[in-house]
Amino acid sequence: MTDTDATVARILATYGTITVVGASRAPAKAAHYVPAHMQRHGWRIVPVNPYAEQILGEPAYRTLADVPEQVGLVDVFRPSGQAPDVARQAVAAGATALWLQLGIASAEARAIAEDAGLLYVEDRCLIIEQRRLNLDAPAGSDRESPDPTARAGSDSTSPDPTARAKPGAARP
Repeated sequence: MTDTDATVARILATYGTITVVGASRAPAKAAHYVPAHMQRHGWRIVPVNPYAEQILGEPAYRTLADVPEQVGLVDVFRPSGQAPDVARQAVAAGATALWLQLGIASAEARAIAEDAGLLYVEDRCLIIEQRRLNLDAPAGSDRESPDPTARAGSDSTSPDPTARAKPGAARP
């Protein structure tokens, strides 16, 4: 198993919500049918698209910064040249993982994500990986995001409850 394979397995086994940048309303586009497939397998989808009100029955947000909840996994359906900007936005939103879909790769996005401590996958398709690993959304995840610095297989996969607020937001 490669390091990327281990990261893919860790992401799919621990994140119950996928924030999809570039989500599409068009059923024939991968940016629609990939998140739809993941939704059918139990993942909650949070679409980000500046031109849509709703996608896959979920409210769509114009930008990552507009998502009103803690962002964990960010899945990207934008051209490779836009990936560094999305990576910076993901870091600013407090994301803990960044996934660039099949055909999307960026050394700069990788550096931004890894420097900020995010789990990182590029040039991989969520459907292909979900089918290969035969996984459904993690049970009991309920929108929680794992600590990307925790050891894989450690007993503690629950995030720090004080870390749920967006950066700069008041903590309870």
